[in-house]
Amino acid sequence: MTMNGWIQIALYAALVTVCVKPLGIFMAKVFEGERTFLTPVFRPVERTLYAIGGVNEKEEQHWVTYTVAMLLFSIVSFLAVYALQRLQGLLPFNPQGLGAVSPDSSFNTAVSFATNTNWQGYGGETTMSYLVQMAGLTVQNFVSAATGIALAIALIRGFARRSAKTVGNFWVDLTRCTLYILLPMSIVLTLVLVGLGVPQNLGTYTDATTLEGAKQVIAQGPAASQIAIKQLGTNGGGFFNVNSAHPFENPNAISNLIEMWAILVISAALTYTFGRMVKNTRQGWAIFAVMGVLYLAGPDRPSPIGRKARAIRPLPQPTWIAPQAPCKRAAIWRARRSASESPIRPSGQPRRPTPRMARSIPCMTVLRRSAESYPSSICNWGRSSSAASVRAFTGCCCSRSSRCSLRG
Repeated sequence: MTMNGWIQIALYAALVTVCVKPLGIFMAKVFEGERTFLTPVFRPVERTLYAIGGVNEKEEQHWVTYTVAMLLFSIVSFLAVYALQRLQGLLPFNPQGLGAVSPDSSFNTAVSFATNTNWQGYGGETTMSYLVQMAGLTVQNFVSAATGIALAIALIRGFARRSAKTVGNFWVDLTRCTLYILLPMSIVLTLVLVGLGVPQNLGTYTDATTLEGAKQVIAQGPAASQIAIKQLGTNGGGFFNVNSAHPFENPNAISNLIEMWAILVISAALTYTFGRMVKNTRQGWAIFAVMGVLYLAGPDRPSPIGRKARAIRPLPQPTWIAPQAPCKRAAIWRARRSASESPIRPSGQPRRPTPRMARSIPCMTVLRRSAESYPSSICNWGRSSSAASVRAFTGCCCSRSSRCSLRG
C-alpha cells in the first residue's frame, strides 16, 4: 500500500476516534434518561408518542418481555413494508408509474429490512416508487437500526446490573434512539449531502440526449434523506441500484469520506457508551482498541489479486507441453514435434539434446499423465548438460532434474 493510502486510512480513523467519547457520552445520557441539549426539542414529541402508544416510560421490562416486544414490532414492520410494495401501483408519489413489486421480491425486501440485513435484490430507481422508498425503506432504515442499538443497550444493562430482573423498556429505547440519535444526525448529514450534490426532490426522471444523440433517462428523487440513514444505521438499501457507487449518492471524495465516517461512528461510540454504563470506561476503550486493531490489520492482508510474491498456478494448456519463463543458464529438451507427438521415444529413452539449443529456451516439464503437461519451477543450473542425468521416469526433461521441483 502506498503512503497516500495509509494517510487516508489514518485520517479516517482519526475522524472516527475523535467522535467516540462525545457521542458515546451523549448516547449513554439518552438511554439513561438524563437531560441533553436536545431534550427541549424532542422531549415533548417523546411524551406525545408515549401517550399515543400507551407506554409507561418508567416501567421496565423483563428480558423475555423485551424480546417479545422487539419481535412483535419486527413482524408489524415486515407486514407494512410488504404491503407498501404490493400496493405500489395504487399509491401516490409514483411519477414513473411503476407497478407492484413481485411477491417474492417484496417478501425478500420486507424480511431483509425488518431484520436490519438490508439485502437489496432490486434496482431502486427502476423498481420502487418515491412513497415506498420514503415510507417503507427509509423508515425501516431508522427503526431497524434503532432496534439493533436498543438490543445492544439492553445487553449492556445486563452486564451493568448483574442481578437485576429488568433490562429496560424496548419501546422507550426504540423511541429515544430514533428521536435523539438517528433523526438529528440524519437531518444534519442529509443537508451536508444535498450541499455536495446529492439530489433530494420529488420530481420526475429527466430525459436527456447524449452527445452521440442517444436518449438517456436520469433518475432522481428523495435520495439524500435515505442515504444519510442508510450510512448511519449501517443499512444496505440505497436509493439507486448500485448504492454509494452511484454518482448521485456519492458525488465526490468529500462525500465518500463523510459516508464512510457515518458507517462506523455510532458503532465505535457504542464502545464508550458501554464503558460509561458499566462504570468503567477503560473496558470501553479496550473494546474500541480491539476493533481498531482488526480494522487496521485488514488493508495489509495479502490478496490473490495484485500479489507479487506468489504466482497463481496456470490451468493446464490444451497442448502436450506448457512453456514457462526462460532459464538463462539451462540447456534443456526442445520440442521439435507437433502437439500430437510425444517427447518420449517409444523405447522409453529421452531424445538427446542437440547442440543448436539456446540457453534462453523456456524451461519445460512434461508429465506422462493423461497426456497433460505442467510447468516446472524456474531452474538455475550450470552451463553443461548431460543426457544421463535426465530422469525419464518422472518425466522431467531438464538436466540435473534433482533440482527441478515439480508442481504437478
